[in-house]
Amino acid sequence: MREVFDVAVRDEWIEMPDGVRLHARIWAPVTDTAAPDTAAPDTAVPALLEYLPYRLDDWTAPRDSERHPWYAARGYASVRVDIRGTGSSDGFFDDEYSPQELDDGEAVIAWLAAQPWCSGAVGMFGISWGGFNALQLAARRPPALRAIVTVCSTDDRYDNDVHYVGGAVLGIDMAAWGATMFAFNSRPPRPEVVGEAWVERWRERLERHRPMTPTWLSHQERDDYWRHGSVSEDYGAVEAAVLAVGGWADPYRDTVFRLVEHLSAPTRGIVGPWSHQYPDRGLAPGPAIGFLQETLRWWDRWLRGIDTGVEADPAVRAWINDSEPPAPYYRERTGRWVAAEAWPSNATQERVVPLATLAGGDRPRPVRSPAHTGIDAGRFFPFGNRADLPPDQRAEDGRSECFDLPLDARLDVLGNVAVELSLASDRPRAIVAVRLCDVAPDGSSTLVTRGVLNLAKRHGPDRDDPMVPGVPERVRVRLVAAGHSFPAGHRVRVAVSTSYWPWVWPYPEAATVVIDSSESFLTLPVWTREDDDGVRFEPAEHASPLPVRSVAASPHRPERRVIHDVAEGEWTLEVDPGYGGSREYPDGLVFEEDSRERYRMVDGDPLSATAESRWAITLRKPLWRARLETVSRVTATPDAFRVENTVRAWARTGGPGAAEVLVAERAFDDAVPRTSA
Repeated sequence: MREVFDVAVRDEWIEMPDGVRLHARIWAPVTDTAAPDTAAPDTAVPALLEYLPYRLDDWTAPRDSERHPWYAARGYASVRVDIRGTGSSDGFFDDEYSPQELDDGEAVIAWLAAQPWCSGAVGMFGISWGGFNALQLAARRPPALRAIVTVCSTDDRYDNDVHYVGGAVLGIDMAAWGATMFAFNSRPPRPEVVGEAWVERWRERLERHRPMTPTWLSHQERDDYWRHGSVSEDYGAVEAAVLAVGGWADPYRDTVFRLVEHLSAPTRGIVGPWSHQYPDRGLAPGPAIGFLQETLRWWDRWLRGIDTGVEADPAVRAWINDSEPPAPYYRERTGRWVAAEAWPSNATQERVVPLATLAGGDRPRPVRSPAHTGIDAGRFFPFGNRADLPPDQRAEDGRSECFDLPLDARLDVLGNVAVELSLASDRPRAIVAVRLCDVAPDGSSTLVTRGVLNLAKRHGPDRDDPMVPGVPERVRVRLVAAGHSFPAGHRVRVAVSTSYWPWVWPYPEAATVVIDSSESFLTLPVWTREDDDGVRFEPAEHASPLPVRSVAASPHRPERRVIHDVAEGEWTLEVDPGYGGSREYPDGLVFEEDSRERYRMVDGDPLSATAESRWAITLRKPLWRARLETVSRVTATPDAFRVENTVRAWARTGGPGAAEVLVAERAFDDAVPRTSA
């Protein structure tokens, strides 16, 4: 039985080489022989680091409370640090995963390893941003960093993040996530942490603040900007042990398989049914697993040298979803766990199917999809909300060219499906979106996976090669990895479209693509084992969560709504991103956030595409209040993207009767030339 310690928590300032201080919170075990900040060498413990821009004082506090104290109670110092210029940390934020962020991360790791209470061994963990920079810092090989756990992260910042997909602009998140970070990074430091000068510090932060979307759009090819921080550039640089975790409802899941395949460091992968969440939190789709216990086995082996059996674990443990009717929400998925001793696995066999042999594949197929094809794509990275996942795909299938493979026996798929298309385009610039669906006998169509290719990037993401109109070429569309069981009597559907809005930003002219099915193929990675290979996980555990009370900041409205103006041919998608909502914390802080995304498109007019996000955020306590409003909008002409951002911020120091003052009001209007996107 493992000893469980009392936990002490304290805040620290970690000074960077240039004098900037980062705000940190440390949960540490309390032993019988030493206080957590004065531990003797024989009681020093390994340190675990989570390094984020998302505000440890409030926004991530509920999530932090579930895992950092849990680790501390089991003999680790668990540390949460806000990135420079975010939360209450000093300095100014410049860009995601910037050289400054990673330099600071190395300095934080060195600081942790040098503390008297630390054994000198450091691990790093995180989901999304924290998983990204954990992987990137591992590639820098700081001496103390022995192991990482990276969840829902990427090894390729260009083609497996929120900016581009298949070389095409990811309209739904290039715009929306840029807008979200513009709003998030406009929030103030906490007065309780930085003192009475908080308003002036906030003003300075806002004066230095810049939207990131124009920067991302100015790099439409995979250039040095994207190579920075992409571990796929040099897998051999990573020497720390890597536990990589993903979910079938998360877009970054390919990274798990690539890391297991290419890293030479000790690496294991777990892929479950989950969304963009830690897999112990019980958020949809489940089932949850004892993720913290799994990571503790990882830390004990690589930070303490204890033989916990992790090296005997399969290279990949993956959940295969059962076939279920399409739905935007599953509380839990049914399915089973399987194990692969290596990746690629010899238990996966490629099945190549000519499209010409499939229903609908007996002739040349012209494809010119309506501009709003993709309106039922669902959220790019689901968070477990009620409207996140794709609904029934029958309407989308009707806007696409479909090829069906009837099944007379069960078919299990695990890995990356690929579709090779021989096609010609009547325009030099076009995209193809390919969906793989599970079609039931009643006609309902469940999205299994999908892929996109900007045809100008068919020879590589770093190139711009327009098509020669009318000249056939063969292209390969690699779909995002999937684990799915197709029952006998169902059909495997390949659906091809030339539009996928708002996931993909449209070119100025709609294209018609003609597919030669006689030279086109579907490749399925068929999983051949019947049993579950003995994969088992403990029930989910975590520390007692922070008692946070939800607060209704605005009237109820749909999470996701599609509006079709039939007379005008206009389609509008409205989304409430639902990142956490408004809440009241135990210290009396009320954090209110209200956001809405809107995507508009008129059929027949690709230049009508508009993505807009609005945020309103308030932080308040009895003796102070800070509030801000942002509006972000992206449109395009044939030659350029136009990115507009505004922010207004107000502060009140004193009780409810005190005057509110305008802290800053800024507007940005950026034009970014269109190159290959």
